Amino acid sequence: MSISNSGFNQWKVGSPIRNSIAFASSFLFERFMIVTNDVIVALTGRNFYFPNKPLDFHKECTAYCRVAVLLRLLLWRLSGWKALLFLYLSETIWSIPPHPACAMFVTNHGSKVDSVTGECIPSSSTYAGRLFSMFTLGTNYHCEHHDFPTIPLDKLGMLRQIAPEFYKKGSDDNVFKIMKGAFSDPDFYACMDVGVTLSNGDDAGVTGNAASEVA
Repeated sequence: MSISNSGFNQWKVGSPIRNSIAFASSFLFERFMIVTNDVIVALTGRNFYFPNKPLDFHKECTAYCRVAVLLRLLLWRLSGWKALLFLYLSETIWSIPPHPACAMFVTNHGSKVDSVTGECIPSSSTYAGRLFSMFTLGTNYHCEHHDFPTIPLDKLGMLRQIAPEFYKKGSDDNVFKIMKGAFSDPDFYACMDVGVTLSNGDDAGVTGNAASEVA
């Protein structure tokens, strides 16, 4: 069973508030289950989410989870349960509405259509100004990241200056309009079903094939 898919199945076209609640609830629950899974892996020595992975994978997961669980127990002992709650919320809260950074998280792997070629675009960037880029640590340049995955996040914004023909111009995206559009019309992940009825892609950045042209 997929927690994300279960939440997505509750979405309805034209119901952004309902869809936002469904997304936030499933997202928070999924992250809680991932934290719980760390304990299970630490105790059993196996990650049951990936039963067919080789033994070395499970050994590596087990080592990580045991260290992570010990650190959480130590933190709980020193600072109480509120410290763990703070860590959980600090990881999740900026990924769900109404947090402005959510606009980037919910659209960076959508299924928009290029207005010129008609092809499905599996990734998009959010250009909402320098402060927004600083606020999201450069992760809003998602098309640029996929074109050049080894470039540091703080340098991704320079790609629009180097190869402006491959990326949307301007930095005036309205993050709240983007969120409303994303949650008004359910969208498949990264063009997994290009036949889906698509929402307006005007707010998304244009993915580039700049890697082959600029490199």
